[in-house]
Amino acid sequence: MSSFSVQETFSAFIVLFAMIDVTGLTPIVMDLEKKTGRVNAGEAALVSLAMLLAFLLLGNLLLELFNVDIHSFAAAGAIVIFIMALEMILGVEIFHYNDGPKGSSTLVPVVFPLIAGAGTFTALLSLRAEYALVNIVLGLLLNILIVYIVLKHLHVLERILGEGGIYLLRKFFGIILLAIAVKLFTSNIAAIIQ
Repeated sequence: MSSFSVQETFSAFIVLFAMIDVTGLTPIVMDLEKKTGRVNAGEAALVSLAMLLAFLLLGNLLLELFNVDIHSFAAAGAIVIFIMALEMILGVEIFHYNDGPKGSSTLVPVVFPLIAGAGTFTALLSLRAEYALVNIVLGLLLNILIVYIVLKHLHVLERILGEGGIYLLRKFFGIILLAIAVKLFTSNIAAIIQ
């Protein structure tokens, strides 16, 4: 649990990629740009990274404050991830994203809650129960790099993938996320019972 692993890094990357769902956010961010102005890709990536790293490193202290162990939080988090996966697969909207104040669309709602939201925070702590910290951080850094690239070249991505391609990616990663949620839930429930 304390050393670099390609498999763990890849798994952490996939979980976070599915939770952040930057390709699925593309239409939302494009709509925000039309309503509130250009989204600053660099600022969004850096602020998201800072928030997610802070929660990854300090989330356990927060849990201790409320007397909750990591396995219980991870099992609860797996349920949240499961619900979000169902949202992706079934096209049901559970979370509603409203526009932030005029001119602040980079921070609200792009950074929070779209990129660094409850689902991503939950995923980070759920992963922390299973994987080495170095692998989670590497998976997170790769995701933030992708977030930056996608936000920087949003219109190019839309032309390449088209609405159908973005829709297909969202469904595919929804199914992957569903399977990962089941695995996280069962492994953490087993740890709680023991």
